[in-house]
Amino acid sequence: MGIVEEAHNLKVVGSGEQIIVLAHGFGTDQSLWKHLVPHLVDDYRVILFDNMGAGTTNPEYFDFERYSNLEGYAYDVLAILEELQVQSCIFVGHSVSAMIGAIASITRPDLFSKLISINGSPRYLNDVDYYGGFEQEDLDQLFEAMGSNYKAWCSGFAPLAVGGDMDSVAVQEFSRTLFNMRPDIALSVAQTIFQVDLRQILCHVTVPCHILQSIKDLAVPVVVSEYLHQNLGGESIVEVMTSDGHLPQLSSPDIVVPVLLRHIRYNIVT
Repeated sequence: MGIVEEAHNLKVVGSGEQIIVLAHGFGTDQSLWKHLVPHLVDDYRVILFDNMGAGTTNPEYFDFERYSNLEGYAYDVLAILEELQVQSCIFVGHSVSAMIGAIASITRPDLFSKLISINGSPRYLNDVDYYGGFEQEDLDQLFEAMGSNYKAWCSGFAPLAVGGDMDSVAVQEFSRTLFNMRPDIALSVAQTIFQVDLRQILCHVTVPCHILQSIKDLAVPVVVSEYLHQNLGGESIVEVMTSDGHLPQLSSPDIVVPVLLRHIRYNIVT
């Protein structure tokens, strides 16, 4: 096993010519995809991995400077594809990983046949003529709460993000993966994500992009999906799902899995 495989807990399951890469968002790990993977393994080869900083990864590998921007994560994705000698893949990115995939596709568009974004955002902060959902004051309070008592913050954030009560299985699952992160790493990753502004690079994304969005999401307003659609450099399509929350593949698999399978199987009709 190579260093890349070990560092990212790489798993390859299923069989088939076509390769699908599943990339999770902040506070989760590859277990996020547990409801989707069984539907893919008969027809596709599925690559699962953990982003650096996830609670399942070795914190010794987390380089605070490298991961102070999303390019570090995008290079990790390219390293994984190179390690596994992938020539082309469908990249499914949740939350921040939707943008990580977009950055990777600008560097090596040949490696991606399509991008599927679930609740992705190029910028979380509001700006002139742009609604990202947060003011700087909101983010400062969020970072302060994470820094002062991480465990307490997790307990409050998980139900808000998932859109359920503390007793729901999805909230418990997200709480578990959030708790698993080392608090200083979690804060650094959150700061990198929430302060990002990738609006200027969207025009360079030429790989076809399927934009999936929950109708109600604490982190990403629905208007952001339309902004992506208008500003990406290649073909794109938007589907707003009736799911609630930022992790709909965990909280509403009955709604989300059929939508995902449809977008994986079918291309954008021009």
